[in-house]
Amino acid sequence: MKISVIIPTFNEADNIGCLIESLKIYGKNYLHEIIVSDSPNSTDNTKEIAQKLGAIAQKSPQKGRAFQMNFGASIATADILYFIHADIKVNPDYTFDIVKAINSGHYFGCYRYQFDADDWILKVNAFFTRLPFIWCRGGDQTLFIRKEDFLKVGGFREDYEIMEDYEFIIRAKKVLKFKIIPKNVIVSARKYKTNSYLRVQKANFKVMLMFLSGKASQQEMTETYSRILDYR
Repeated sequence: MKISVIIPTFNEADNIGCLIESLKIYGKNYLHEIIVSDSPNSTDNTKEIAQKLGAIAQKSPQKGRAFQMNFGASIATADILYFIHADIKVNPDYTFDIVKAINSGHYFGCYRYQFDADDWILKVNAFFTRLPFIWCRGGDQTLFIRKEDFLKVGGFREDYEIMEDYEFIIRAKKVLKFKIIPKNVIVSARKYKTNSYLRVQKANFKVMLMFLSGKASQQEMTETYSRILDYR
């Protein structure tokens, strides 16, 4: 059983090197390949750094995290796909944890997380990621799934500019057992540093309600998020 790690990127030259190195150090015998699916709109040398470190780094034909993750999955050759963001720090046991979960019949799942900032209110946020509710999920927690199941479920919806991870989890949970691994990945607090905590929570709450209502368009949700937050 082998793992393909897939990282969608957009101008992540400051983060991609450390992430790839840690993936290789902790990957042991289960890590098959690291795929960096870079946005065609990236203007830095994310792709070149990744290639020098031995990753498979390609420009995605289209921008957008959903399309980039699907593109990465399409060229992946391992049994298991592991989707992660470029600004997280993986758990040192990530390959063992994922293989163990899958061997127990949980064919997709995620980690809990904690922030890279010593802030009590962010610790409260992180606490809720151990709960099974959809509003406690998100791409920052990383996501693993067997490739055969990813293809059966249909991958990420490429018409989604936002909330693509939530939509995928809801759809996949209808046919697969979901596992929250009781360990943490480390998530960047840069969104909270750029904006206030209240602004981030306001944006998350409003967009989540719009998403769950099923009535808002992707454009409306994206514009709402962008209007509230200074974040790419």
